[in-house]
Amino acid sequence: MTTCIEGFSCAPIPDSIFEIMKGKSFKTDCPIPREELSYLRLRYVDLQGKTQCGEMVVNRRIAETVLSIFQELYAAKYPIEKIRLIDHYDADDERSMTDNNSSSFNFRFISHTTKVSKHGMGVAIDINPLYNPYVKYVDGRLLIEPAAGAPYVDRSRDFPMKIDEDDLAFRLFTRYGFEWGGSWEDRKDYQHFEIPDDVIKNW
Repeated sequence: MTTCIEGFSCAPIPDSIFEIMKGKSFKTDCPIPREELSYLRLRYVDLQGKTQCGEMVVNRRIAETVLSIFQELYAAKYPIEKIRLIDHYDADDERSMTDNNSSSFNFRFISHTTKVSKHGMGVAIDINPLYNPYVKYVDGRLLIEPAAGAPYVDRSRDFPMKIDEDDLAFRLFTRYGFEWGGSWEDRKDYQHFEIPDDVIKNW
């Protein structure tokens, strides 16, 4: 497998990484076979403009596409604060998002539903989530995830790492066939890019 120093790589999940995932992002009731997932090594530019090495687990069907997207983001020096496996946060989404960690696979259900999340399938990616929160009204109450993302709910403001339709991440992900959560009507998930259902059903 190519090292991060040399560039970008995609491989089956190594045993050492799977040991980290078991019981965390890969829970005992996870219906997605390990073989359906790929382990990516990525290069990215952090908020200080320095090149960093990241790692991400995604569905194998989108692995090469995701590599291409992050290669283009890296070439453009698109700022990403960190890309770590969510297992380093004990697969706790709130902790990961609050730390502004960009990630993909984490077997779980969609917030406040019993439907498996696209993250649970490894077909969704969140980018700079602290500055691009999930926003929805639940029983008349405004829900913001992460809670620390409350200052960034007002999308009329200008601030670093804001994803909108002029943003490079939006343009790249949508060009490669992803759907953006910021365009949804019933809720807003500004950090979130996912493969549409009509694509997945044909796999």
